[in-house]
Amino acid sequence: YCGCPYRGKSIDLRACGYTIRKDASRARRVEWEHIVPAWAIGHQRQCWQRGGRKHCSATDAAFRKAEGDLHNLVPAIGELNNDRSNFRYTVWDNQPRMYGQCQMVVDFKGRRAQPPQRARGAIARATFYMVDTYRLNLSAQERRLYCVWARTYPVTEQERVRDRKIQAIQGNSNRYVSDPDALASQC
Repeated sequence: YCGCPYRGKSIDLRACGYTIRKDASRARRVEWEHIVPAWAIGHQRQCWQRGGRKHCSATDAAFRKAEGDLHNLVPAIGELNNDRSNFRYTVWDNQPRMYGQCQMVVDFKGRRAQPPQRARGAIARATFYMVDTYRLNLSAQERRLYCVWARTYPVTEQERVRDRKIQAIQGNSNRYVSDPDALASQC
């Protein structure tokens, strides 16, 4: 979200102007954030009703595959990962500086998160990939928002490089990154 450089599990918060909101210990470490939250993936599966994430991880191979899909995992500041929780992405007018120079905003009461512009296109493309690959539901409102984001914030060279690396490891590409015409199937 913030463009902070990291090495291993450590983040250089000063380099990106990140200000710790509350949890200094968690803010200083890299965590792997699910763009489409594990909660959103699991909540649409039978296993979730029988025991939540732990039960799904133990009993549902499709959930495990979706939960570990590299196209849906991004390095994030641990504090932001925790603060974002399983809140939906959206955009609203209020843009306080919660995290210093990082443009991420979390509305805890409204259970929503506003990502910085730099991340919006990649979020949209990862979401469309997850919806297609794992047959997830997406509301009409979310689809419209992600279509706008995907068009407004085009694929970057960094996204292309990341996609090729994931394809080499995982064996598949995110077609919304690798194929410029794929977006037409969603929007």
